[in-house]
Amino acid sequence: MALALEGIRVLDFTWVVAGPAATRVLADHGAEVIKVERRASGFMLGTRRAGLMADLNRNKRSIAVNMAVPAGVELAHRLVKVSDIVVDNFSARVMRQWGMDYQSLARIKPDIICMSMSGFGHTGPRANFVSYGPTLQALSGFTLDMQDEQGRPAGFGYSYADMAGGYSGALAALIALWHRRRTGEGQFIDVSQFEALVSVVGPSILDLTVNGRRQPPPKWSPQEEPAAPHGVYRCRPEGEDADRWIAISVRSHSDWRRFVAAIGSPRWASDARFHTLFGRMQNRELLDRQVARWTAEQDAWQAMRRLQDASIAAAVVSNAEDLCKRDEQLKARNFWPTINLPDGGQINLTGIPFQLSETPGALRRPAPEIDQDRDWVLSEVLGLGQSERQALLAAGAIYTD
Repeated sequence: MALALEGIRVLDFTWVVAGPAATRVLADHGAEVIKVERRASGFMLGTRRAGLMADLNRNKRSIAVNMAVPAGVELAHRLVKVSDIVVDNFSARVMRQWGMDYQSLARIKPDIICMSMSGFGHTGPRANFVSYGPTLQALSGFTLDMQDEQGRPAGFGYSYADMAGGYSGALAALIALWHRRRTGEGQFIDVSQFEALVSVVGPSILDLTVNGRRQPPPKWSPQEEPAAPHGVYRCRPEGEDADRWIAISVRSHSDWRRFVAAIGSPRWASDARFHTLFGRMQNRELLDRQVARWTAEQDAWQAMRRLQDASIAAAVVSNAEDLCKRDEQLKARNFWPTINLPDGGQINLTGIPFQLSETPGALRRPAPEIDQDRDWVLSEVLGLGQSERQALLAAGAIYTD
């Protein structure tokens, strides 16, 4: 079955997480993504056969090009001529220094789309600042907003900024492709990962920055509309795992009646203090203690099903084993597909979080090791013969094995 983005070629200069996350979306739906890379160094030395790098770079090709020499830049220009989009996530100055900025590339291919996913965008006083996900999260207010009860910033164990920037970049690329389809015109896409993150930061940071008001940490209080009970409650241990919890939110009086019936109509639920939502909100601590006594005797998964059967918003607080092995929803939708490795092994990767009925995305090949597809790119994409490849080696444009 044809994929939605078949026929689109992406020249991918991205690295780390945000940029590869954007081009992964395009690759999963059929775009031919060619990673233009340097020789591995630092954290890039690890294999792409497993882990985050395997997940971010599946369905892509790789060639290592030495952009420090004129012949390497000329090779990159030749690839631009046969590509539709050029993507990078360096700071704003890098592509310009290589002669790979939009103005230069538009002279080579007038309808080219160039997308730069820099930390702060190409204008403003921080245009040339270096950034990574944790620094963007600090600057946008996320780190402060994730403080504990003592007010100490907790930060994030995983870089949410990279995902916000990556998915914003993928969306921007699709919009530019649609515009070019209608008009025949390429353009420059200036993605600010900082702005992508600020756009989803929520009202608490806006209230602080615009109105000067400091909101208290939300903890488990409902932020959309009143609810009680509303929180995370400890459940019965599961084997040796005593850290089992369930999230429950009861918002309306009809929700409350169904909740009470689902948990067996305990005597405490008839307390006059719990008869109205206002009363339950006013007596939240007492109510939470009663709910916690019930959940402490329940298996988390069975409690979730029981409450969901009563149309109550409830969900297990999942750990990694839950997500990878136990979650029946993810299993049913094949969210952990298996992909075959060249050595005969197999790995599971994250799936595609949306499904098109006529042109569904697919995991077609594992992530390439750096420079794995050099011969394919030079011969199949550029049509170069052996003598031309030898000339590139001699000029230092590509690396010796």
